[in-house]
Amino acid sequence: MKIDFVSDIACPWCAIGLHALERALERIDGDIDVELHFQPFELNPDLAPEGEETVAHLAKKYGISPEQIAKNQAAIRERGAAVGFAFGPRNRVWNTFDAHRLLCWAETAGHQRELKHALLRAYHGEGRNPGAHEVLLELAAEVGLDVEAAREILAGDAYADEVRDRERFWQQAGISAVPSVIVDQRHLIQGGQPPEVFERALRQIAAESA
Repeated sequence: MKIDFVSDIACPWCAIGLHALERALERIDGDIDVELHFQPFELNPDLAPEGEETVAHLAKKYGISPEQIAKNQAAIRERGAAVGFAFGPRNRVWNTFDAHRLLCWAETAGHQRELKHALLRAYHGEGRNPGAHEVLLELAAEVGLDVEAAREILAGDAYADEVRDRERFWQQAGISAVPSVIVDQRHLIQGGQPPEVFERALRQIAAESA
């Protein structure tokens, strides 16, 4: 079973969705063989490198009040804790394109999943900039990637076309919100669902495929 997890580092529900999916995969371990691949999606592709203050950004983008934002963030923290992810302060929103470039390369180097987790933790857990090259290089080293190769990638435009091509592919396939979990390129599970929803859906898809 191939699972494509379409998501953005900047998306808190993607952190929740990934951890919930992984809890489901732990429950079905041994019953279904799974390949997990991470696909790029940018919630804020036009953000400048310096980013924007989180509350101002969300208020402008979604037309909601600071009070509603605080309420939403509290609910997100609660949902994250339920699946083993700790949200910390996220005071700014940043551009994530270079992080997606590094994730594309990490897939070929065999450490994509580890880098994805490191990026989500750095941003949503620690409030760090996932577009800053010094942060990306530190995380690359942390997960066992070649730091000099990562530095060379970030200094140029390697994997830029691949990221854009992948984003375009999924958008043309109808993906307009994340996280989106696509199973065997045919079945869509949308949103940061609880683990039991992912487990039930994966077992059903596996049974139908058999």
